Amino acid sequence: MRNIFYTLLGLLALTFSVRTATAQYETYNNNKFKQLKEELPTPNVYRTASGAPGHEYYQQQADYEIEVTLDDENQTITGKETITYYNNSPDDLNYLWVQLDQNVRARDSQSKKIRQRSMNEKMSFGGMKRMMNDFDGGFKISSVKTNRGTKLDHTINYTMMRIDLPETLESGHSYTFQIEWNYNINNRMEIGGRSGYEYFEKDSNYLYTIAQFYPRMAVYNDVEGWQNKQFLGRGEFALPFGDYDVKITVPADHIVGSTGVLQNDRDVLTSKQRNRFEEARESDSPVLIVTEEEAIENEKEGTSKTKTWHFEAENVRDFAFATSRKFIWDAQGVDIGGKRVMAMSYYPKEGNPLWERYSTKVVAHTVKTYSKYTIDYPYPVAISVNSKRIGMEYPMICFNYGRPEEDGTYSERLKYGMISVIVHEVGHNFFPMIINSDERQWTWMDEGLNSFVQYLTEQEWERNYPSRRGPAYKIVNYMKGDKSYQTPIMTNSESIFQFGNNAYGKPATALNILRETVMGRELFDYAFKTYAERWAFKHPTPADFFRTMEDASAVDLDWFWRGWFYTTAHVDIAINDVKWYKVETGDPRIDNPIARKMDDADEKYIANQRNAKSVEKTITEKDTATADFYNRTDEYDYTSLDVERFKEYTASLNEEEKAMLDTNMNFYEMEFELVGELPMPIVAEFSFLDGSKEKIHIPAEIWRMGDEKVSKVFWFEKKLVGVEVDPNLETADVDRNNNYWPARNIPSRFELFKKQQRGSPKNRMQRFQEAEER
Repeated sequence: MRNIFYTLLGLLALTFSVRTATAQYETYNNNKFKQLKEELPTPNVYRTASGAPGHEYYQQQADYEIEVTLDDENQTITGKETITYYNNSPDDLNYLWVQLDQNVRARDSQSKKIRQRSMNEKMSFGGMKRMMNDFDGGFKISSVKTNRGTKLDHTINYTMMRIDLPETLESGHSYTFQIEWNYNINNRMEIGGRSGYEYFEKDSNYLYTIAQFYPRMAVYNDVEGWQNKQFLGRGEFALPFGDYDVKITVPADHIVGSTGVLQNDRDVLTSKQRNRFEEARESDSPVLIVTEEEAIENEKEGTSKTKTWHFEAENVRDFAFATSRKFIWDAQGVDIGGKRVMAMSYYPKEGNPLWERYSTKVVAHTVKTYSKYTIDYPYPVAISVNSKRIGMEYPMICFNYGRPEEDGTYSERLKYGMISVIVHEVGHNFFPMIINSDERQWTWMDEGLNSFVQYLTEQEWERNYPSRRGPAYKIVNYMKGDKSYQTPIMTNSESIFQFGNNAYGKPATALNILRETVMGRELFDYAFKTYAERWAFKHPTPADFFRTMEDASAVDLDWFWRGWFYTTAHVDIAINDVKWYKVETGDPRIDNPIARKMDDADEKYIANQRNAKSVEKTITEKDTATADFYNRTDEYDYTSLDVERFKEYTASLNEEEKAMLDTNMNFYEMEFELVGELPMPIVAEFSFLDGSKEKIHIPAEIWRMGDEKVSKVFWFEKKLVGVEVDPNLETADVDRNNNYWPARNIPSRFELFKKQQRGSPKNRMQRFQEAEER
């Protein structure tokens, strides 16, 4: 019996122990300040715990020799390439993976099969055309063979092609093979796409922006092995670095802008154009190499002849080009770290006057500003090409929208939208073209980081520039939205809800908050630049970024990465209560009158106020014999003996203790509540009776013990009249109504309007011009 008793007692103790341990584990596991251990990969010889490349870090290389011909009559590309692939990994490889991104537009593509469609009561012709699109896109691979001409076995799996090697490619060796292909160029205006052509009906000409035009090597690294996820249209590209030798054959009257440096300028440019280019190299403002008048004349011509433009590019991860007989071309030199970089723009006359006024100057400003915050721009050229309804980036070249009205006017929105897209796409040279993250897996590592530096660049272009993303208050509506339509930033590119907010806006805002509120500019800028320097021309992962930012700043940011990047939590910090305290000096001559004045509840009570009028006389007022010592005095009266005792007490104090009895000091106990689930620093601004203000910053670690409510005591000589949390809108707090003491409600604005008449409203420039004409 006794054994059974002790057994039961032991089981109860064990149960209690297990429950306690489980509760403790759950508490730890849910702690917002728990370190990122399980979430981050284990450091190794390739990637260190500090976030730097390890002593055995490696990356593959792929060199290309490419020849392509653009058929302007049939809008096709025909090409052949020789790829030399260097296996710098410690692994032996039996096959290689090649990306066939054009296959996203093939008739049997997966992206078409998984795309949801629905019918509406009203359908536009454009919408119907896109839905019913039967464009015959995708690579037509005509041959895959060894460098000696022998056929190579290969398997095409939608947007990926596996090449089965005849012999194992051993570590430290290279392999060379050849591919021939062709494909139909897509009409971007009708079916969309990152690249393609635009047709100008008025002058029967085309403008081509050509990318993903050749089979490209996939990345093989220590993190993913082969990055051979299918291209479904959203998650962009992961590519190895290499050297490119590219020959592009186009109609003889075309002007070509491209990744790399032109090798045969004497074959494709006139002496006048070459002289202008050399002038532009030393100029600090744009110089026209092909003028608008020359471009207009060129549009009128047509030719069956061709020219081959020869470009070379070193240490780039991709290659793209643009070509048209419509191009105006301007350029200027930019000094970056003692090296002259050519900032250039290519655009049709339809882009003016916006493009000749802004594009190249914005390119120059962008490479300068990004260089300041990351690394010096390493390439010889940076190009912006005007292309309707697109913004897309490649090494040294990008395609950007921005067309004014036919009368040359433009809206303010269009102007700033065009400047912003040029900044953004030129900025992509740094993220991910140089700091080469995996876009197929982590969109935020290129779009989010780039949007952040874009914001810095815009603010240095014009004071109070109307940046779309970056400021904390601009992400609030997203953060407080329906969580069922949000995903953490750390979500694969193809599975993100609200792509713009998730991949661009939220990470850009998070970095801005780190810079302005959590770390401070000096620490942040040093750490961010360190990350750029460490991972320039390498393949960083999220862990490398997170670890470097902490390693270079000595700021524990695990709580920040966890909340902002691994959850959909939002910020909402409230002021719950404020209590005011004054020091009791012990001197009855001071304390008692103050206490009597503060104890006014009897006077305020409504019944007592009415009784003062309705009760003519009380018993103690009628019969004085009923009134004793306590009726004639109150608790706040004092005697000379009380004063003497106080003097004896103060005589026993030292000077520091006497100073603490200062009756001018006001003490305020404040309770703050973490209404939202995302911990953040408490930034509180105190307003005083004399009109002055003081801002106090409390680190986010005040929430480290998992408290939903915390209290702090503040003391001032001045009398406090108000407190505001997040006064400068720096933490993305989603509810401003609970940020004030005394409480305050923030009104929402609404607009009264009449329904507009049909037709496009005139932009402000047009309205002002019309007024001047009158």
